[in-house]
Amino acid sequence: MTAPRFAFDIHATDGKARTGTIRMMRGDIRTPAFMPVGTAATVKAMKPESVRATGADILLGNTYHLMLRPGAERVARLGGLHRFMNWDRPILTDSGGYQVMSLSELRKITEEGVTFASHLDGSKHLLTPERSMEIQRLLGSDIVMAFDECPRADAPREVIEKSMQMSMRWAARSRAGFDSGEEHASRSALFGIQQGALDEALRRESAEALRAIGFDGYAIGGLAVGEGQEAMFATLDFAPDMLPADRPRYLMGVGKPDDLVGAVERGVDMFDCVLPSRSGRNGQAFTWTGPVNLRNARHAEDNAPLDERCPCDACTHYGRAYLHHLQKSGEILGAMLLTEHNLTFYQQLMSGMREAIGEGRFAAFAEEFRRGYS
Repeated sequence: MTAPRFAFDIHATDGKARTGTIRMMRGDIRTPAFMPVGTAATVKAMKPESVRATGADILLGNTYHLMLRPGAERVARLGGLHRFMNWDRPILTDSGGYQVMSLSELRKITEEGVTFASHLDGSKHLLTPERSMEIQRLLGSDIVMAFDECPRADAPREVIEKSMQMSMRWAARSRAGFDSGEEHASRSALFGIQQGALDEALRRESAEALRAIGFDGYAIGGLAVGEGQEAMFATLDFAPDMLPADRPRYLMGVGKPDDLVGAVERGVDMFDCVLPSRSGRNGQAFTWTGPVNLRNARHAEDNAPLDERCPCDACTHYGRAYLHHLQKSGEILGAMLLTEHNLTFYQQLMSGMREAIGEGRFAAFAEEFRRGYS
């Protein structure tokens, strides 16, 4: 049977938690899913085949960074992002909207779009919804994100409202721009992004606008931008429920392991975050008993495995003392092993949640996880 362009099958629910499968031409994505971040067409310190071996079904690439280097047109000439980076499974590309916030000193926003000054050489670039769709099409993205603006959660309400409404206008332009690339649109999917920060009424207005436009999946944007876990969870108590129940719900830029468990508990299906790879490069490992700082001197003569439940190379072939030594010495192998470990742990966590939901014991799984992790 020919694989569909995009389909989402929900296999089981347990409370608000769901487990299912997103089916696409380049392969299935098991949900809840965690997407490792390959900002510049690479997950730092990892080969693509090693990322796949951790259990990842899909990667995330960054439109803004790939636009600047090596350039979307160059990637297209070289056969597309999948061939370029040797990853033959689905890739989701963000739209560049997050950089509108994170690089605020380098940009100017108008109704047309965002003018960036490149952080590499200062050159000026105009990123519009239409250009974002074009870049993602040139990259050959499987899941394309609508172009949006992401204000800080602590911005004044009138600022958040104005930004959300413009993002909804940009969402409609993104839909039209995506559809204009008929060949790419016939084999990829487009996700809209809900905005509104922590405000329930604005979130509802945004969700209604997105539903009227129509998307393959829906992301929850504007969280994990400094508001704290309690405020994020309070927003997730209502935000996912506003989005279509038969489509995937993607919480962008999240997060810590306990964030993932709490968000799945509230009905979220997809996640991405740089945390497991960034932490791995900086000596922090995530384990079933909580985060471990391998730079700490208490590990210097400890030959115990990092995590007895983990099947990765760092845990099965090396002790904590060696991992500590690699970190203190600044050896590249230290970053490689801990990144592999963290990504393996994240995929184990997602697999454990999928299994628990399917067996109707997710509440017990979440309770056990929190008790051990804390």
